[in-house]
Amino acid sequence: MSAQPAPAPLLIACALGIEQLALRTSDHGGAGGPVTVLRTGMGPKAAERSLTRVLADPALRDAAVLATGFCAGLAPGMHPGDLVVAEETRDPNGTVPCVGTELLVKELVRAVPGRTVHTGPLIGSDHVVRGHERSDLLATGVIAVDMESAATLLSAVRAGERPVAAVRVVVDAPEHELVRIGTVRGGISAFRVLRSVLPAFYEWHRSLLLPRR
Repeated sequence: MSAQPAPAPLLIACALGIEQLALRTSDHGGAGGPVTVLRTGMGPKAAERSLTRVLADPALRDAAVLATGFCAGLAPGMHPGDLVVAEETRDPNGTVPCVGTELLVKELVRAVPGRTVHTGPLIGSDHVVRGHERSDLLATGVIAVDMESAATLLSAVRAGERPVAAVRVVVDAPEHELVRIGTVRGGISAFRVLRSVLPAFYEWHRSLLLPRR
């Protein structure tokens, strides 16, 4: 009887220490395969460097990649603690379609009941976006912005064909602009939500491991 191949690992990428802390203090039970939480550092260049280096490791060469952490919501009516599931990520270097968006939405609603989940394009920036720049980005059709997701997913697919996704927690929004993460209620709310999302990530990963019909 031949041995079953080892399941493809899951690589969860975030930028900030506070994001990594939220993910590391979460319940890691229920994963469908090996899980690595990678702190990339801030900004698209740091994300690109980290992903390229880590995915060169044979143990992670075929990993599914999910970018997560905090973001700025751009659409009216968004609130701190809302979730954003990217349908695609965009930045000046390219657009990357995401896999399993509908499943992630379903599982996030289950994992974090009562939280609003938004879907749409997520754009990357090389700086913190404020003021009128946010409304300019919203006019292009995107619903949220962060500094690492687009670079993370683009680097991931350039390193080899693999499933990718991005899930972000809104830490500030048009009516709730945040000055410093963790110093106001919006930041604390987003941290608590990020601690609760891993079960949804694991279900997404598990669905990728199922045989295709």
